[in-house]
Amino acid sequence: MALRVQSLAELEVLCNHLYEGTDLAQRLQAEKVLLELIDSPECLSQCQLLLEQGTTSYAQLLAATCLSKLVSRSSPLPIEQRIDIRNYILNYVASQPKLAPFVIQALVQVIAKITKLGWFEVLKDQLIFRDIIADVKKFLQGTVDHCIIGIMILSELTQEMNLVDYSRPSAKHRKIATSFRDTSLKNILILACSLLKELLAKPLTLQDQQQQSLALQLLKLVLNCLNFDFIGNSADESADDLCTVQIPTSWRKIFLEPETLDLFFDLYHSLPPMLSQLALSCLVQFASTRRSLFSNPERAKYFGNLIKGVKQILENPQGLSDPGNYHEFCRFLARLKTNYQLGELVMVKDYPEVIRLIANFTITSLQHWEFAPNSVHYLLTLWQRMVASVPFVKTAEPHLLDTYAPEITKAYVTSRLECVPVVIRDGLEDPLDDAATVFQQLEQLCTVSRCEYEKTCALLVQLFDQNAQNYQKLLHSSSRNPLEIIVQEGRLAWLVYFVGAFVGGRLTYTSTDEHDAMDGELSCRVFQLISLMDAQLPQSSNEKVELAILWFLDQFRKTYVGDQLQHTSKVYARMSEVLGVADDNHVLETFMTKIVTNLKYWGRCEPVISRTLQFLNDLSVGYNLLKRLVKIEAVKFMLQNHTSKHFPFLDISNNYSLSDLRCRTVFYTALTRLLMVDVGEDEDEFENFMLPLTVSFENVTQIFNSGFEQEEAKRMLIGLARDLRGIAFALNTKTSYTMLFDWIYPAYISVLQRAIELWYREPACTTPILKLMAEFMQNRSQRLNFDVSSPNGILLFREASKMICTYGNQILSLGTLSKDQVYPLKLKGISICYSALKSALCGNYVSFGVFKLYGDNHFDNVLQAFVKMLLSVSHSDLLQYRKLSQSYYPLLECLIQDHMSFITSLEPHVLVYILTSISEGLTAVDAIISSSCCTSLDYIVTYLFKHLTKESKKTPRCRETSRDGQRLLHFMQQNPEILQQMMSILMNTIIFEDCRNQWSVSRPLLGLILLNEKYFSELRATLITSQPDNKREVLDQCFRNLMEGVEQNLLVKNRDRFTQNMSIFRRDVAEALRNEGAADPSNLDMMS
Repeated sequence: MALRVQSLAELEVLCNHLYEGTDLAQRLQAEKVLLELIDSPECLSQCQLLLEQGTTSYAQLLAATCLSKLVSRSSPLPIEQRIDIRNYILNYVASQPKLAPFVIQALVQVIAKITKLGWFEVLKDQLIFRDIIADVKKFLQGTVDHCIIGIMILSELTQEMNLVDYSRPSAKHRKIATSFRDTSLKNILILACSLLKELLAKPLTLQDQQQQSLALQLLKLVLNCLNFDFIGNSADESADDLCTVQIPTSWRKIFLEPETLDLFFDLYHSLPPMLSQLALSCLVQFASTRRSLFSNPERAKYFGNLIKGVKQILENPQGLSDPGNYHEFCRFLARLKTNYQLGELVMVKDYPEVIRLIANFTITSLQHWEFAPNSVHYLLTLWQRMVASVPFVKTAEPHLLDTYAPEITKAYVTSRLECVPVVIRDGLEDPLDDAATVFQQLEQLCTVSRCEYEKTCALLVQLFDQNAQNYQKLLHSSSRNPLEIIVQEGRLAWLVYFVGAFVGGRLTYTSTDEHDAMDGELSCRVFQLISLMDAQLPQSSNEKVELAILWFLDQFRKTYVGDQLQHTSKVYARMSEVLGVADDNHVLETFMTKIVTNLKYWGRCEPVISRTLQFLNDLSVGYNLLKRLVKIEAVKFMLQNHTSKHFPFLDISNNYSLSDLRCRTVFYTALTRLLMVDVGEDEDEFENFMLPLTVSFENVTQIFNSGFEQEEAKRMLIGLARDLRGIAFALNTKTSYTMLFDWIYPAYISVLQRAIELWYREPACTTPILKLMAEFMQNRSQRLNFDVSSPNGILLFREASKMICTYGNQILSLGTLSKDQVYPLKLKGISICYSALKSALCGNYVSFGVFKLYGDNHFDNVLQAFVKMLLSVSHSDLLQYRKLSQSYYPLLECLIQDHMSFITSLEPHVLVYILTSISEGLTAVDAIISSSCCTSLDYIVTYLFKHLTKESKKTPRCRETSRDGQRLLHFMQQNPEILQQMMSILMNTIIFEDCRNQWSVSRPLLGLILLNEKYFSELRATLITSQPDNKREVLDQCFRNLMEGVEQNLLVKNRDRFTQNMSIFRRDVAEALRNEGAADPSNLDMMS
């Protein structure tokens, strides 16, 4: 529908609604109208109207946004029109340099996008969009405002060139980015540095807003140049501390000049904080320059200049009081050790003074724990890496880390203890609440602490004894001050974390008996604290201390318990004296007693319960440990008393939220592993263990049969489903699984079916039950290979079929759901059903031909349910929701491989849907999904090819067996574009994309070529004729080589030959297209 032309007034009202409006409905309506505006033929004239006559900055911003979307379309505007838009915007910003900064930014972005997308386009033998650099130089000759706009254009262009647009071929992006790097980027950096030198040469007046803006834009430009992805590895930004900047060799001269580094250190010292932090960000990148850019003497000189700059900053640390500067400086220090070795560091001039300054800076930083806490990670990274490098230093120069590392450890430990009263008194955010950061920092600190470990242990023993004594005094004092007790418990929590971290930091190859004895000293104190804390239950408790204790126990388990332990370890010598704990069997008893205590008394604290159960689960993995655990009294108690009476977290009353019931699965997995050590084939023992669940199921059955209380039955069933899933997960033998099957079938499984019928609208109930069924269907370790006389496999499949059909039919009755409800209420359940069905089809324990033979429709029903559920899901949702796509595509692969008669019998619109989903999945980012689609396509193509081969033989027997093939062939002849589109996609992937699953892509491609030789010839001709004359012969030869020695069949030997040819073809074509003279890949995109 064509949009009517809006008047200026109407457009400005829409802008206000869009950018300033508070009414959501108005804003959504404005968005809708403006999206229509972008698609209308009047878009350009309306944008011009807004830019030239708009009375507000928002009107101009809207025009820039529309233009940006217009020029970014996959089908580009004519080249002349794009040149006109670019020139119009350049003239517009040149004539109005005082526009609002966000408007200039948006307009500059349009110029950058036009330039990037047209980088290789030619008009009248000229690369027409590359003269942008010349255009910018005109801006630099104008006023300061014009100069700022020119720098903004270069900065935005550099950023845009570096930005990967995943909707376009990655090879095209790399080609443009590489060309820009080789032709323009170095000159832009030199230009920016020379302008910064000019700026620094003038007397800087900090009040001059224009000067500050110019400096800001220039530093941003340099940073964009240094952040450029030079070699196309698209480094993950989260891996900040692992970054090396791959500076091109042609830039060596810039980096070898000492003035380059001096410039940025001078800028840091001269500029106000907002700008000086950008100068430091540039220095971070300079410090990360790849080592191979320099020879050894050059690298030593360059590193010396960096360290000289560090020394100057630390001798005049006033600028570091700004959080931005401080953070960037910490990153700078960490990068020094990432790219340079400790042996190189100790050789620099004034090393002893520099390391002293860095140590003092680190200590001061750690003491001011509340100032920029996110920067501590970088300082600890520096020290961790330096200490880890000590054994490998070959130079005679002293590294002095044995002097400073203990000081760093001490500063961290004492500062964390000192923060506790402040946090509690002032109600600040407790660092202990951010567990991920605490664990990360402790992991770094444990390496530092092992340097001069005697000093670390002495400090910790002293602090632990002092705080434990104070705590005991407070507990026994008549005036028990609750606030002081909380403070003391907070300190003890930190100390337990430190002991856990330092014990966990033990490295076998550097550890000594003395170190193990010290670990014993520390561990004794924590075990004593455990007894003290547990003695106060249930009257008083502290969650933070409890979580710290569990962390310690886990670290102690990893280091000193089980197979990895040297049984003569000195850790137990001291523990034997103090606690009577002579070996790891005694420790296991302590562990299990602690677990039972926590499960008894911490039922209402989800974090403690889930961490305790995770610890129990970790202990229950490994047969040797299990054999020792089952002899412990606490374990026997758990196996005989797993009810809510003894373990309140198993209670299903309304006092607990439904999400708290999740931890039951882990509990029953661990418990069942322990049970199965001695049960063997003893069914009575298994029945006794299952008794609490039997009682619960009988109760649910009774409630169902009477006019029942829904809520109670629902909570019971959720708990039971989670328990049974945990039990089923742990049963990995045929004998043990059969015992569970005999227990649940048929009496209790019908209860689960009834629940799905009743509560299909409530995912809190259906999800655990469906997941239980999916677990039952898993033939892990061949546990479902029942005896030949047993019908259990078929009975189990029938129950799964009933449940999937019931759920599928009910869930489709919900109708259309809103975007935020569609996944939890519908798609999540569908993905679990698909997962269960896939396990059944691939499990190899059901002969599906039996169903048809005996007129049983359960198999047909479940396949129809699969189709109905599938058609209710949009293609975009299939790929958008990862769990759904990861269950759908493997299921589809299984159906196409083993049940082709079902696929060929589908209605044409269903086949179109399925084949379109395969086509879209071929380009999925997830390689598992794209590989699965390639395999599915290969099965289809092979099936068609075999059918055509048989048809050509025309024997009567072949004609009879080929009805299914005839149906599929007829469908493909009616819709030839489907396979052609897929061939285009695969060729596109091979030639233009970063193809990570080359083998998978090659398998269906051969079949597609043999079925569509004419279309393949057309694709080949299109690609070759789009290239310059001097390339055509090379490409033609590449295609000839691709099919060389390949025969007209799909035998394995022939496929392998094609796969080898394709690997060479891909390399040769990439080489041919990489050269500057080749045509723009966008013109040859085979999917267009």
